Amino acid sequence: MNKIYRKLHLWLAVPTGILISVICLSGAALVFEQDITQALNPHLYRSEPQTKFLQPSEIAARIREQMPDSLSLSSLQMPGEADGVCMASFKNAGRRTLSVNPYTGDVNGWTKSYPFFQTMRKLHRWLMNPPAQKGEKSVGKVVVGITTLVMVFILVSGLIVWIPRNRKALKNRLKVSYSKGWRRFWYDSHVSLGFYATIFLLIMALTGLTWSFGWYRTAAYSLFGGGQQQTSAPGKANGKQTGKKQAFDYNVWDNVFHELQNRYPAYQNITLAIGNAQVSPYTHSSIRKTDRVTFNQQTGEIKKITRYKELPPSQTLKGWFYAVHTGSWGSMITKILYFIAALIGGVLPLSGYYLWMKRKHYI
Repeated sequence: MNKIYRKLHLWLAVPTGILISVICLSGAALVFEQDITQALNPHLYRSEPQTKFLQPSEIAARIREQMPDSLSLSSLQMPGEADGVCMASFKNAGRRTLSVNPYTGDVNGWTKSYPFFQTMRKLHRWLMNPPAQKGEKSVGKVVVGITTLVMVFILVSGLIVWIPRNRKALKNRLKVSYSKGWRRFWYDSHVSLGFYATIFLLIMALTGLTWSFGWYRTAAYSLFGGGQQQTSAPGKANGKQTGKKQAFDYNVWDNVFHELQNRYPAYQNITLAIGNAQVSPYTHSSIRKTDRVTFNQQTGEIKKITRYKELPPSQTLKGWFYAVHTGSWGSMITKILYFIAALIGGVLPLSGYYLWMKRKHYI
């Protein structure tokens, strides 16, 4: 039986190893994208604390003064920290957000997305062959999905082959020998590093498959009590749901903001949109948990607050899967562990190729 798993491990890894390396290494590069982007652009994410924030309507007015008339403000995220900034979104502006000083209303600039990370994301998700439209298939997307599925079998078969027969063998397989030649060094590295990284790589692979295959996503969500995940963000979708082109009075946001501040003494941010809002309370988890609010568009009176814990799994599972896939569910420690595991995942196929070619006397 062990021989069968060895052959399965080898002949699955040989044709897909390079693709696995590309997917893992590009994924490792994306782990700290947000941290690096914010560190390189502190003026877009931090402000100098002053006495008091401007009213949301005052900030909206200042934005209109500084931005083209073609941009229509659709949502405004108010920070919960004294040194935070406002993030403004606009209709027909894609995912771009505008950083604004909450004390003066001065525009800091558009948030950035560096070409390096854009390229890494295209590699990681679609092998540089993205779908024509969101949710559609492409050759690159299918290849990534199949490769990830194969990677699961490679990891499981490798773990079965790795299982030692006794305690002495276990001790030897958990360390890397530096004094018995290059071949032994790479063998030990392949075996021991693979063991340490397997659990993280399996988690990344099994959660990542939800973005590759609809049938897998449906099964995974059903397993955790949810149906098909909604793809649009409620805040933005509801902001466009009315067919009437009636000008929205941003003064209404002032009433909503003050009422939510009274109900939430501490919060990470409050996002105000047309007819609805979202509140991110302070929690011990790094997973984004938002309460959803609806209000009267004429008066700003709060109609209903739906707490995160009251939402059905179908509306929360995508966020959980994303957080578990990227390592953002914990602190910086989990990100570091995910980065190291993804880096090892990219190196394992290369060391495996070396050992295979050495055994076949190709090198």
